[in-house]
Amino acid sequence: MSAIEKKLSKLYESWKGESPEMILALKRTASGRSYFRMTGTGDSVIGTYGTDVAENKAFVSFSKHFRARGLAVPEIYAEDLEEGIYLQEDLGGQTLYQLLPKEEAGFTDDLKALYKEILTNLAILQTKGGEGIDYNLSYPRADFDDQAMSWDLNYFKYFFLRLTGTNFDEQALENDFKTLTTYLLKADCSHFMFRDFQSRNIMVSDMNEPWFIDYQGGRRGALQYDVASLLYQPSAKMPETTRKELLDHYLEVVGNIVSIDRASFLAFFYGYVLIRRLQALGTYGFRGIHERYTHFLSSIPIALNNIEWVFENGNLPIELPELKRVIAAVKSSGQFDSAVAKKDAKLKVTVSSFSYKRGIPEDLSGNGGGFVFDCRFLNNPGRYEPYKKITGRDQSVIDFLQAHSNIEDFLSNAYFIVDEAVENYLSRDFGHLMVSFGCTGGQHRSVYSADSMKKHLEEKYGIEVVLNHVEQEIKGWVN
Repeated sequence: MSAIEKKLSKLYESWKGESPEMILALKRTASGRSYFRMTGTGDSVIGTYGTDVAENKAFVSFSKHFRARGLAVPEIYAEDLEEGIYLQEDLGGQTLYQLLPKEEAGFTDDLKALYKEILTNLAILQTKGGEGIDYNLSYPRADFDDQAMSWDLNYFKYFFLRLTGTNFDEQALENDFKTLTTYLLKADCSHFMFRDFQSRNIMVSDMNEPWFIDYQGGRRGALQYDVASLLYQPSAKMPETTRKELLDHYLEVVGNIVSIDRASFLAFFYGYVLIRRLQALGTYGFRGIHERYTHFLSSIPIALNNIEWVFENGNLPIELPELKRVIAAVKSSGQFDSAVAKKDAKLKVTVSSFSYKRGIPEDLSGNGGGFVFDCRFLNNPGRYEPYKKITGRDQSVIDFLQAHSNIEDFLSNAYFIVDEAVENYLSRDFGHLMVSFGCTGGQHRSVYSADSMKKHLEEKYGIEVVLNHVEQEIKGWVN
């Protein structure tokens, strides 16, 4: 048991009167906080450890404030902020992000209804929930003001534009930034701003009820920012007509709580869509280009299209010439266009899962082998009784791996490596590539990884992928 787990176990015991029966580390997040699912007799809680004292205080304080007003946020059961730890309600493992469709056509009426409930709850949290809140605890600033906006815009400039190699006139761009922030601050900035209101921070219960988490960056700001953040998140694949319908719903709900001018709200709204998408591009650049997590790269073309749409349709009453020029330059560079396989491509990729006890699969193509990825460092579901007789194709194992390991980060790195080879092989008309994933038993981690690689390559390149699950086929496992 790690030192952090020991601290959390002690806090759990002081709250519950008994030690937890099991502590499972959840997958790491970009925030730097560590999460653990702790189970005992009849309950499950989330133990949290964070090194940032101010951030911890903000989250715990805001949670208690919102909870006292009946809002759908996790209850805080126990805390020891001097040690950087607290226990919060376990809201399950399903986020809104997991319910998002792959294509616009998959945005169903049921999903639309869920979004409307989310926006209704958001309007209440921003307005009634913000009443009496202690903004002195806001992290890192009490207001989304000129300074905070400048941080976001510089994030875009240095972690996106610089990393793409795009040339820009820095003074002209700074002038545009100043024009944008001056305009945005004319909006009503007196309400609670969630700050990172997106699908990964919205939990969805078994009863299809939304719950909000990760609002520790909340501060005083404009209502428009959070709505823009949710409706224009690239991964949502939301049709523009649906965005308009959901925005109309939000305006109706919030208009029944506070007095707003619809025309004025909409004018500022698209300005906030713009600054939120620019900030997001900074994140995609840092995480995707610099840190090489390829799933962030797939959001860049969509964010660029969102920004161009705002320039063309948002009726912004300000001119931003250099910003428009650099966005067009990035788009025209083509560096984020997905590679498309030729219809007559010769390339076939064989993807396998295997057990290291049996050995690495033989390359029957005659090329002598290919990429081999070792999954054994990942948390192994096979160590736990409920998962011993099922495989990486069973949903409970998939849920375990996604919640209790860093498998998605691992796969993102694997995609980055394999994509380079695939694109090169396609350009050179090569015929075969082999990719293998191994783990201890060839049953859980490697199976999930191989399935994920196959899906990734087919969706991105449209090429032929042959899948072999060595142990599954030998032992006749049925899913």
